[in-house]
Amino acid sequence: MDAQGRGRDEGIDPADQWVLNPDTGDYELRLTPSSGRSSAPGGTSEARTPTPRRRAKPEAAPAGDRASVPSQRGGRRAAGGGRGGRDEGRKAGSRAAAPATGRRKAKPGKSRKKKALVWTGGVLAFLLVGTGTAGYLVYQHFNGNITAVSTDGAGTGGFSKDRAINVLVIGTDKRTGEGNEGYGDAGSVGHADTNILFHVSKDRTNATALSIPRDLITNIPNCPTTLEDGSEKDIPATTGGRFNTSLGQSDRTPSCTMRTVTELTGLKVDHFMVADFNAVKSLTTAVGGVEVCLAKDINDKDSHLKLSKGEHTLQGEQALAFLRTRHSVGFGSDLSRIEIQQQFLSSLMRKLKSNDTLTSPTKMWTLAEAATKALTVDDNIADINQLRKLGMELASVDPKNITFTTVPVLDNPDDKATVILDKSKAPQVFSMMREDVSFTAVEKQEKAAAKAKNDAKLKGAMADAADVRVDVYNGGAPPGSAQSALDWLQNEEGVLKSTNKANAPENVKKTQLVYAPNQADQARRLADMMGLSASALKPTTTDAGAMDPMVLTLGPDFTEAGSPLSAPQKAPDDIQRVEADKAVCAK
Repeated sequence: MDAQGRGRDEGIDPADQWVLNPDTGDYELRLTPSSGRSSAPGGTSEARTPTPRRRAKPEAAPAGDRASVPSQRGGRRAAGGGRGGRDEGRKAGSRAAAPATGRRKAKPGKSRKKKALVWTGGVLAFLLVGTGTAGYLVYQHFNGNITAVSTDGAGTGGFSKDRAINVLVIGTDKRTGEGNEGYGDAGSVGHADTNILFHVSKDRTNATALSIPRDLITNIPNCPTTLEDGSEKDIPATTGGRFNTSLGQSDRTPSCTMRTVTELTGLKVDHFMVADFNAVKSLTTAVGGVEVCLAKDINDKDSHLKLSKGEHTLQGEQALAFLRTRHSVGFGSDLSRIEIQQQFLSSLMRKLKSNDTLTSPTKMWTLAEAATKALTVDDNIADINQLRKLGMELASVDPKNITFTTVPVLDNPDDKATVILDKSKAPQVFSMMREDVSFTAVEKQEKAAAKAKNDAKLKGAMADAADVRVDVYNGGAPPGSAQSALDWLQNEEGVLKSTNKANAPENVKKTQLVYAPNQADQARRLADMMGLSASALKPTTTDAGAMDPMVLTLGPDFTEAGSPLSAPQKAPDDIQRVEADKAVCAK
């Protein structure tokens, strides 16, 4: 019997079974009642030794990050194998019985908050940042719920605390599962129907959730893929296909969608999560419903959603119908559907952050159960402890600094049912995400001051393009970048004194321009042409000869000649966006 079942069997709230051990800093599962209580009403309390707390070892718990698991009813003997086990338990208990480890009554508010946080750590719902604050869930129970698929080497190998995090959430239109037969297209293999790239800045002050339209025409790269039977298949690239075919079509798995996102945006993906129709229904039900606002009546015969104007709380089938609705909102397109999905997820975020959710152990348990059963994740986070750590990183961002937006697109002139990239706006959006620029314009004063000081490098006289002399190296940019940059400089910008020097002696993290003090005017001109940031300019300490060139080394941030390398500090004014802390009514 698991901890939840045992707690109910003895009339104990499951959340009360988790206690903090100050010796280890871990939350541990205690299956016996606390002692030291008053023996009779109004009587005095006797000082009693608390029941020893035992730490059961999970079979495959990751090293360095302990997790407690429920013991069996005969746990005392099972843990130690007889009397010897009990003796060991007493030794552990004697440490736990020290005054510092007893339950404290001085700050009940803080204790209650900690208890609530215990249950939120592994709850990574549809939008990823629901709660994810701290705590240990029952390791074996929830770990057994997780379904994982290989990344096939498409990602970074896992998130890190010292850099930005990118998590791809994929909503598949696969109709499997009870109650989904009536949605049509029953034989669908499940494509990438809803796609959100969730980017959290390196300093965790802001985040951007970028929706990628399913009907976007893009290139799908070559995808080495591990199939369900364990065999491997190299799926060839497709030029000019719909984005949604990056999953399902030709046996493609989520790892191929990861590769497609990276090729499109230049952002390397750390992890993915896949949710199907049943995931939407179970997660929205587990949280007790999601509040939505409608600016008009909706009666969509395709999604089967019929709601009156005003506010509603949706869960289960109704929530799924809302997320599938498009003909009755906006312009009736998939882009309109994306907008109401973003509004819905913003509301879900607020619900998960609310006290109503955080202080309900039962609701948090149900949500964790639903999330671990409903989502398919990549093999690098196929473990409750990894999910908990990721959740803690993602949840550190305040909702007021989270922006939902959509890849800027245009109608495809060759096919009105699809869209193409808006090349005048999309590169700016991608660049802002790569450089951690907040779409909510949240910038700390000290950052602004540092930027102003750094930008002073770009002020001053600029040389004529004809007087700029530079050698171009490839230091980690895509193959052929040095030649394409050279062609652009010479043919478009008039920098004729430039040379392709092929591969650099060593790669660089970002594009950089090395110049001498007496070449500053040339450096400013080249930086202005290429959109280099001040941090990309690397002056030397000694002057150069009259015929000496500057050295431009193209890094991984270089995508194509003519595309600015420094991120704009403000998003294009007319791009679609939804701020997570604001309620918006669907129109």
